[in-house]
Amino acid sequence: MAIVSFLISLAGATMLLLYAVRMVRTGIERSYGASFQRVMTGQRSYAQASMVGLAMAIVLQSSAAVALLTSGFASGGMLTFSTGLAIVLGGDLGSALIIQVLSFRLDWLVPMLLAVGGYLFVKTEAKKSRQLGRILMGIAFILISLRFLREAMDPIRDSAFLPAIAEYLARDYITAFLVGGALAFVMHSSVAAILMCVTLVQIGAIPFTAGLSLVLGANFGSAFIPVWLTRGMTLSARRIPFANLALRGSWSIVSLFAANLALRAGVLGDLQGGQMLVNAHLVFNTSLLLLALPFCGMLRAPFENLFPDPKGNDSNAQPGQPISALDFDTIGRPNQALSSLKRELLRMSDMVASMFRPALELYRSGDKEQIRAIREMDADVNNCLSGIRKYVAAIPADAFGKDNAKVARDLMEYAIRLETAGDVVAKRLTVLADDMRKKGASFSKEGWLELVEMHEGILANLKLASNVLISDDLESARLLSLEKTEIKRAERDSRKRHLKRLQHGSAESFETSDIHLETLRAFREFNSHIAAVAYPILYRNGQLLETRLIEELPQMERDAEAELKR
Repeated sequence: MAIVSFLISLAGATMLLLYAVRMVRTGIERSYGASFQRVMTGQRSYAQASMVGLAMAIVLQSSAAVALLTSGFASGGMLTFSTGLAIVLGGDLGSALIIQVLSFRLDWLVPMLLAVGGYLFVKTEAKKSRQLGRILMGIAFILISLRFLREAMDPIRDSAFLPAIAEYLARDYITAFLVGGALAFVMHSSVAAILMCVTLVQIGAIPFTAGLSLVLGANFGSAFIPVWLTRGMTLSARRIPFANLALRGSWSIVSLFAANLALRAGVLGDLQGGQMLVNAHLVFNTSLLLLALPFCGMLRAPFENLFPDPKGNDSNAQPGQPISALDFDTIGRPNQALSSLKRELLRMSDMVASMFRPALELYRSGDKEQIRAIREMDADVNNCLSGIRKYVAAIPADAFGKDNAKVARDLMEYAIRLETAGDVVAKRLTVLADDMRKKGASFSKEGWLELVEMHEGILANLKLASNVLISDDLESARLLSLEKTEIKRAERDSRKRHLKRLQHGSAESFETSDIHLETLRAFREFNSHIAAVAYPILYRNGQLLETRLIEELPQMERDAEAELKR
């Protein structure tokens, strides 16, 4: 019975730890996720890139999240292989620093974190305040889960069960290494897995030697997480996780044998305690970064040969021109036809995103070539819409069914929205950028930062809209709708602050007033078109009303209205 109680308590503490780590990461991504691309894709040296990865891992509390972001940017051509690998290596060290902080006994912070975090999350409306509350509560839950983990071990620590397992793992370090790797991969969080190992050593449940093998195994297993999560991405995205796995895996195996031989020979002395295990984990990741960083550039060619870019098979396709995903041969089969429509919409969305991404930078550069390229891309977006219209019009109504036909119409309506969003960029934002170039004007520092933040928020919404399009996930659709409201609020607040700057006589604000206000309106309209993908899902699930007007007036108001009519 004690074993059953122990397993239930252990499972509960572990799930709370995983949930808490994810809660912190979600809060940070929703607050500052839009800024990650700008931070991670800037041109820098390997050392600077590794420091960016370190900082990102500390913020996100996950080296796997850093690896996924890096892979996504590499897939889009915004990061080179060498810089991306340096960022991932820095992220591994950043997650080790997080464990260093969380391994301290900080139980006294829990009530304050819960009180402040709970108030911000429940009682405030501003997005960043609510997400800060989520982050603080997540940190509190991490500390609570670690305390639960320690308490779960108390009833079984003196039994024959745990000492037998601990002794076996200390004796067979290869098995302990494999167990640590499996634990990190199954939990999908190296931070959570290593914190668990550290806690077990701290309370004396397992010896230091077994804990060291488990931690080295967890480092090895954590390198498999981004490899697994990027399995559906392009080959250019998968090179970086595989390179990280090769470096991290080989160094963990070398460290495993070297450390255990040194411990058994007594070279390292009598190492004990959870803090010493955290230090060993930190030394492992620091040494890996220092040893591997100079070779980031050299590894590019071998991994490009190992994962070569696929060669196009369509001889009629022009270089750089993506092929339409619409397949008229499957138009009579509803599931395949709808999948074909979604793939084409995803391609269309990517083109609109490519148009919008550099739009704000054009306000500074005024690059005529780039403006022309964006307007030419708008013609491709228009062609996508024409193709989707023909495709939906050709769908046989009898074979398709009423529900599937409704989904197809919803997808076509979203295509119209995307085409209109492209027009906002090509026919309004580029015109405004050209006006800025002709006037030689510039925004005030405050006004520019407001536009940058809004631009980054819309870029994040573009990614979220693509996820909603593919998954039909209700929670993601709700989040996209909420983010649309945040963009509206940001537009309204920026407009108010701009008018205040005008009242205070800011010369830069006077020169660019019309352009600033028109850009805010264009941004808001663009985001509204992008967020429209969420509406059909919300309607289907009863999460969206047809109108915001109150349907029935209170009795007193109806009586007053009737009296006025008389």
